[in-house]
Amino acid sequence: MTATVAAPDSPVVRRVPITRGYRFELVKLLSQWRVRVLIIACWLAPAVFVTVISQQASLPVDTLFGRMMHATGWAGPLVLLGFSGSWALPLLTSLVAGDVFASEDRLGTWRHLLVAVRSPRRIFVSKALSSLTVIVVLVIGLVVSSTVSGLLVVGNRQLIGLDGHLLSPGDAAGRVLLAWLCALAPTLALAAIGLLGSVAMGRSPMGLLLPAVVALAMQIVQQLPIPVALRLALPGYAFISWNGLFTEPVQRGPLLIGVIVSLAWAVIATGLAYFLFVRRDFTNPTHDGSGRRALTAGLVPLVLLLGVSTAALAPITGFGSGIDQDKVQRAVAVEFAHLYRLQTKQLNRADVTEAQLQTAAECTKGGDQVAARGPGNDWRCVVSWHLPGVDAAGSAIYQLDINPLGRYVSDGDGPKEVNGFFLVRTPTGDEPNPLWQFDGNIELLPVK
Repeated sequence: MTATVAAPDSPVVRRVPITRGYRFELVKLLSQWRVRVLIIACWLAPAVFVTVISQQASLPVDTLFGRMMHATGWAGPLVLLGFSGSWALPLLTSLVAGDVFASEDRLGTWRHLLVAVRSPRRIFVSKALSSLTVIVVLVIGLVVSSTVSGLLVVGNRQLIGLDGHLLSPGDAAGRVLLAWLCALAPTLALAAIGLLGSVAMGRSPMGLLLPAVVALAMQIVQQLPIPVALRLALPGYAFISWNGLFTEPVQRGPLLIGVIVSLAWAVIATGLAYFLFVRRDFTNPTHDGSGRRALTAGLVPLVLLLGVSTAALAPITGFGSGIDQDKVQRAVAVEFAHLYRLQTKQLNRADVTEAQLQTAAECTKGGDQVAARGPGNDWRCVVSWHLPGVDAAGSAIYQLDINPLGRYVSDGDGPKEVNGFFLVRTPTGDEPNPLWQFDGNIELLPVK
C-alpha cells in the first residue's frame, strides 16, 4: 500500500487594503517635522498676521480688501486668501505633494513598500489621498485662524463689496467661505502637478519645486496683457476670480470657468502621474522615473490641455483684454452710487436711492488720442449725479489704475467736499471717507 502525502496549502497573497495603506502614508507624512511645522504655522501664523496688521496705522492698500482691515473682521481672511493664492498655497503643495513620491527615491524604499503593499496602484492612491488630506488640513487652518482672529480683533461688522454695496455679516461670512472653497480647485491643480513632478522627476529637486515654479509662471503671465481666453484657461485663475463673489450681481461666469479649468487640470495631471507611476520599472534601483516618457506623457498633454481650453473659451470670451470703456463707466458709476449713499449716512443727511441719484460716468484713457480700452494707470473718469430737488448736477473726478485682471483702484481728484480728503467729519467724529479711494472689479467676460 502506498501512502499519499497531501501537499501543504500554498499561502494566500493578500494585498493591503487602500484604507490601511492610506493610514500608513498619512502617518508617514505627519511624522515628518517639516509637515508638522507647516500645520502649526498654518493654524497660528494667520492669526498673528491679521492681529498685527489690523492694529497698524498703515494698511496693505495694494491688496484687495486691505483698506478694510480696520473696518471689519471679514477683511482679514480675504487679504490672506489673496496672499495665499500667490505664495502660500503653491509653496504648501510643493512641500507636501511635490515630495510624496520623490522621498521614496531618495531613501531607496520602493522595494520594501512594494513587498508590503503588493500593488503599485494602491500605493499611488494611498499617497495621493494622504497628501490631499494634509493639504486640506493646512487650508482649513488658514481659513479658521484668519477668520477667528479678524472677528475677535476687529469685530463681526458689515463688509463693503467691490461694487460699493454693503454685505451683512452673515452674507459676508458665506461669501468668504465660498471664496476659500473655490480656491481649493486651483490648489488641487497645483497638488496634482506636484504629484506629477514627484513621479516624473524622481529624486531631482525640480520635482519638489514644480508647483511653486508653475504658480510663479502663471502669476507673471496673468500680469501681462494677454487675451482673456488664455487668461481663463490657466489653472490659477480661480485664485483671482473669487473677486466676483463680492459684487452684486455676482460675477459667476469667470468664477465657474476658473473652477472648472482648475479641476480639469487636477484630474488630468493626476491621471498622468498615475500612468507614469504604474508603468515604472521598480526592479532597477537606479531608475527614478525620469526620461523621455516624463516629457511626452507628462508635459505635452498639459500643454495640449492649455491649447484646447484656450480655443474652447475664445468664442465665449473674445480675443481682447475684456476691459473697455462701457464696462469701466458702468462699474465706476454703480460703485460711486453705492458709496455716495454710505457717505450720506455718515454725514447724517437725507437718504437717497440709486435711482434718484441717476449716477453716470464718462471715462477716457490717455486722452482723446488713445482708444479707451485695456488696462493702464491713465484712465480718468468724471462721475455725475443728481440730488432730488436740486437742478444742478454734482460731479467728481477720479484717476483710475486698472490692472490686466480687471481690478481697479479709483483715486479721488476733487472736489474736496466729496472725495478730496481721506477723512470726513461726522456727528460722531472723523471717519474714513468711502469716496476718497475705492477698489473695484470689472468682469472680463462680455456683458449681456
